Amino acid sequence: DTRADRWIRVEEIDPSGPRAYHGTAVIGFDIYVIGGFDGMENFNSCRCFNAVTKTWKEIAPMHERRCYVSVVVIDETIYAMGGYNGHHRQNTAEKYDYRSNQWTMIAPMHVQRSDASATVLSGKIYITGGFDGRECLSSAEVYDPVTNVWTQLPPMRSRRSGVSCIAYHDSVYVLGGFNGVSRMCSVEKFSPVTNQWTPLPDMYTTRSNFAIEVIDDMVFAIGGFNGIATIHQVECFDDRANEWYEATDMNVFRSALSACVVANLPNINDYIHKNRHMLMEEKRQKLLALNQNSAVAVSTQTNPAVINITQAIEEVNNAVDNQNNMEVEDNPPNLQ
Repeated sequence: DTRADRWIRVEEIDPSGPRAYHGTAVIGFDIYVIGGFDGMENFNSCRCFNAVTKTWKEIAPMHERRCYVSVVVIDETIYAMGGYNGHHRQNTAEKYDYRSNQWTMIAPMHVQRSDASATVLSGKIYITGGFDGRECLSSAEVYDPVTNVWTQLPPMRSRRSGVSCIAYHDSVYVLGGFNGVSRMCSVEKFSPVTNQWTPLPDMYTTRSNFAIEVIDDMVFAIGGFNGIATIHQVECFDDRANEWYEATDMNVFRSALSACVVANLPNINDYIHKNRHMLMEEKRQKLLALNQNSAVAVSTQTNPAVINITQAIEEVNNAVDNQNNMEVEDNPPNLQ
């Protein structure tokens, strides 16, 4: 709950059991969980959770088993690309029609890649980085669903496996990952207009195999693996300020996870913090106290810190009113 800056546990766990290194996709109020790994088996199975009825169901399996899979949605069609089937990394891809409950193979990618990340921008799929069984990749490519053709893009500035990417402000943002030596906090973006990659401010935390989403017009980096341990830290990037901010940590340490945003839920109250207004008022009071202390400490000269705090108070008021050892792919022990 970004308004309350708190995480709320969803009690309706999947009765089929846990999975990691999976993909997620949203169509309407349905959250689709695609492929993955449970510590023993690489899945081609897929599950669906309805956020309104809070029920799980099995849907048609993919043609291929896919752990470390990349998943996106275009026009209510789910695309699953690459991954690891237990024997080799894949360049194959397939799409799912929820109306017919069927998967169909599409054109293969130019490169075998698992532990990559994909996003959708202007009706096309961009997939970045990954691992081909030999090395971490800096390559990227774009898929046009109209022509069923993949086109290679200029390489990223860094090799990145266990990477996360997201479409944001007309660009493809690529965050973190593993370069074959260490986990990274670096960030870069690709502009389809200039066909170039540009560096951006680093995240606070080095991380790979983390979740990413855009909400409240900010990019959230959630959890992951820092090279030593699974983490629960969350941070968000505001392009307007060109700056990262810390957000509330998750209640559970998680890596090899996936995140999604469900819009316009009729039962949204089931998923927000029950004391949201109290938390917002508490935050407002803390900011007011901080503002008063800062005002006492400074002279009549303009103080940017006070201005920033005042802006924060206004924003709050408005809200109140309105496998580590498995080759180079990251596999934290015990699927932490």
